[in-house]
Amino acid sequence: MECVPVLPDSLVLEIFLRLPHDAVLKAGLTCRQWLAVSRDEFLWRELFYSYYRIPRSVPRHPAAVSWYREFRRLFDCIPCVEVQTLREHTDQVLHLAFSHRGHRFSSCSKDCTVKLWDTERQDGNISMVHSSSMRQFNWGYTQFSQFNADDTLLLVSGVYLGPHHSSSGEIAVISLENYTLLSRVRNKPYDVFGCWLNETHLISGNLHWIGNMTSCSVLWLNKAFQDVESENVNVVKRLFKIQNINASTIRTVMVAHCRRHDNPDLLLDYEAQSQARRMKGQQQQHHQPLLFDLGTSGSEEEDEEEEDKERQKEARCHGVSSARISQPTISGLEQVIQSRKNVEPSELEIETQVAQMMGRVYTKAPASSLIEPSDPDEDKTYLLFTTGSLTYSPHQIGIKRIKPDQMTTSGPVLGEERSSDEFFDSLDHVIDIHGHIIGMGLSPDHRYLYVNSRAWPAGCVISDPMSPPPIAEEIDLHVIDLKSLREERRSLRAHRAFTPNDECFFIFLDVSRDFVASGAEDKHGYIWDRHYNICLARLAHDDVVNSVAFSPADQELLLSASDDSTIKVWRSPRMVRLSQTPSRPPRPRNLLSSWMSRNKNSTSAGSVNGKP
Repeated sequence: MECVPVLPDSLVLEIFLRLPHDAVLKAGLTCRQWLAVSRDEFLWRELFYSYYRIPRSVPRHPAAVSWYREFRRLFDCIPCVEVQTLREHTDQVLHLAFSHRGHRFSSCSKDCTVKLWDTERQDGNISMVHSSSMRQFNWGYTQFSQFNADDTLLLVSGVYLGPHHSSSGEIAVISLENYTLLSRVRNKPYDVFGCWLNETHLISGNLHWIGNMTSCSVLWLNKAFQDVESENVNVVKRLFKIQNINASTIRTVMVAHCRRHDNPDLLLDYEAQSQARRMKGQQQQHHQPLLFDLGTSGSEEEDEEEEDKERQKEARCHGVSSARISQPTISGLEQVIQSRKNVEPSELEIETQVAQMMGRVYTKAPASSLIEPSDPDEDKTYLLFTTGSLTYSPHQIGIKRIKPDQMTTSGPVLGEERSSDEFFDSLDHVIDIHGHIIGMGLSPDHRYLYVNSRAWPAGCVISDPMSPPPIAEEIDLHVIDLKSLREERRSLRAHRAFTPNDECFFIFLDVSRDFVASGAEDKHGYIWDRHYNICLARLAHDDVVNSVAFSPADQELLLSASDDSTIKVWRSPRMVRLSQTPSRPPRPRNLLSSWMSRNKNSTSAGSVNGKP
């Protein structure tokens, strides 16, 4: 429609600046003049900052083409529309994991099954393709799963009840070709979860108590095909042995392949921004994780006889909670509580001092600093896990580099450290979160680590390791740069949790190229934009949301799992519209006219070349 330009463009722009974005778009359909003004970059910059309430000091995403398209991306490409609800599980759904291709995903549940789902059906719906029950192996429930790099094997972690109902876990490896069980590996405590190191090797844990509040965590490398290996070939090898003090243990292991750091998926210069904030004094010290080298980490060697005694003692005092998946504070806590009953506090303090002294004497020196310049062509692999030094609740992130010669089980099973005075491994770096860690997730490029935590009060002092500080209901989502090993952004907030310290459980989060999502105890999942640090959507469930997962092939597809026994499928408004748009029928082709046209062109070409 054409109209007489009664108003100048500048006046129309002033009017549009006072309208909401949807009214601007409708007004742009009036005439060409208003359409041109409704696409003005200055207009959409103002609408962008006002609508999303973003500080104007935050620049536009470097990959954005225009303010209008950036506004539309955040408004139209967020997976916030519920399109399907999967109800095949009969109990709380605890974890979701996509394959690397995005064509399948797995789910774990309190019903003790692991289920596989197909996401590539022609009708766009998701359907279950396989379900395996682990009760035949005396599992209490499945809690975590992960596809290997080529999507041929599935790692499934669960709580293994065992003959003594201990808190041990177990890891099973399932072939995705024929769904057969290839191997089972002990995993203690169960909240180590386990993870893949590469296509054929996985990492598990073991725990040995060597005092009332002192223990030793051993991390093992396991070959996935243990049932077909020759008896002369190692299928297991010890990676690291680390001392734990003050009732803490190593939990939640994951692997970061840092060869991807040269091409980060987040284009904003985090380091420059954080440096500017520090100069302005905008960061509060008690919210910023501390970075320090840990030079004391180790424990006494424990023989098999002592381990058997520990197992018998554990069988009398351990029990696995049937309520829900507990945070590691439960899995080894009864051991400490029972051992403390007849011990004076002064004796426990002496034990901690002795353990620290033993660590200084019998621990290997830490490796060179992880942030020092190195060969740019060198691939670095980091093992990340939660740990602690002040109390049993996990409040630190440990980082240990895995060297190339440690990537396989070939060679000595235990190495030469048994005959050495330095037979304990120190951590290369530790990052203190100053709060209870309840979730971790890596960005697709493995450059950034996102951490869910519930903060301790500022300035709190921990005098008793068994009495950690109270934790906040608000969940902080920290962002840590694994290249500089610093927290590079202010914490994201919106989600909440309500359970106390000794009942905290893991809430799984996931990160895509542009977004980060997390579950929460307030019956919602949440989605944030990684660049602008803003919460974009809340995903409703009827109970606690335990896990979320983006499709690696399409970040506009998101899954959420809840205690309400359902898995919800969420897609973006844009994708929903596209799926509802009827496809255009193919244009009929006139074969005769097409043949005559080609024949005519061939004749003309022959004449030009001087040939008949």
